[in-house]
Amino acid sequence: MSKQRRTISGRTAVITGAASGIGRALAQRLSSYSCPVAIADVDEQGLKDTEASLRGPALRKVLDVSDAAAVHEFAAEVREWAPQPIGAVFNNAGVAVGSTVLDANPDDDNWLWNINFHGVVNGTRAFLPILVEQDEGVIVNTSSVFGLVGMPGQSAYCSAKFAVRGFTDSLRQELRGTGVSAVTVHPGGVNTNIVRNGRFREEPGGPSKEQVVKEFAAMAMTQPDKAAAIIHRGVEAGKSRILVGPDAYLFDALARLAPTRYFDVLEWAQTRLRKRAAS
Repeated sequence: MSKQRRTISGRTAVITGAASGIGRALAQRLSSYSCPVAIADVDEQGLKDTEASLRGPALRKVLDVSDAAAVHEFAAEVREWAPQPIGAVFNNAGVAVGSTVLDANPDDDNWLWNINFHGVVNGTRAFLPILVEQDEGVIVNTSSVFGLVGMPGQSAYCSAKFAVRGFTDSLRQELRGTGVSAVTVHPGGVNTNIVRNGRFREEPGGPSKEQVVKEFAAMAMTQPDKAAAIIHRGVEAGKSRILVGPDAYLFDALARLAPTRYFDVLEWAQTRLRKRAAS
């Protein structure tokens, strides 16, 4: 089935997690393409900094995406404010937790699930009626390469990102025959502060959080502005699934070709990258 191109440039864009990283880069890029942008995040100062960097109209909202009622209130504000029809809703807010299943803190896991999965569901449910009423627009939900493969120490993150993938795939089928569509984004390593701002449970003999942050930064293969460009182009090209970064294509291929053995290959690659980063 051929892909149907979409136009979101020039239309209103809604972006959560917009105080930094991919969310900020998306807001900056889409604003430069004449999109009025409604930006939301819990980080008020970061959100103000994002707004100050934009070229066009913006609506700023300090928002906890895990609060369903607050997200619905935000959707109502956007409906009233939007100078153009909503072209896309980017449910992008996310956090990280590092811990084994055995030593996990359930409160940390619930914190992550409430943002990374339920936040996506809340954003989708709040804005979908507006898009259906328009009979146009796209819901863009951020999963991860960790929504393609499972990784040790990332059970909470992987489970949430797998859930985003399944939720969005189901939504896409429900929207067949309408003017509304759903897209899943799978970023690889993007150089953001998600690891630095995450919750990390240090284990005896294991790496410190600072070591993990440095390792992530050394291995992140994509900058946020590049990720935003890939996502923007992919959405307008009519893609249903967008892989961001060369490592995303590697993870996707390994998940398909070696669904039970991919970690052997990844462990070897990680060892090589760690040695390169150390040198």
